[in-house]
Amino acid sequence: MSAPSTALETFVNPTPERDYTIRMSIPEFTCLCPKTGQPDFATLKLEYVPDARCVELKSLKLYVWSFRDRGAFHEAVTNEILTALVRATEPRFMRLTAEFNVRGGIYTTIVAEHRMAAWHGAAPVLLP
Repeated sequence: MSAPSTALETFVNPTPERDYTIRMSIPEFTCLCPKTGQPDFATLKLEYVPDARCVELKSLKLYVWSFRDRGAFHEAVTNEILTALVRATEPRFMRLTAEFNVRGGIYTTIVAEHRMAAWHGAAPVLLP
């Protein structure tokens, strides 16, 4: 039986010589509103260009689950998750978008990014 965990596991990037993007959608994120204690629901969208390590998916699932019974403001929890993922993987680039469901008639989307100091992404390729 699985249980929530704050440990993020990683594995060696199988192709570290190439910039490539890993995209994940995590549609079942929940935490609690720190003011009311009511549940907040969000879809997390993670995009990153790995360097030496990639995040292992089961550990990511259990990590996200660890927020279920915690009170957290949207802005704080998004940045906390990004910080933990960056600490674990040390990516060249990482963006976390948290799209929270409506609360009081307001949808909230938080976008937080990390960029390795020496890394510059490739210019976009425009095809005819």
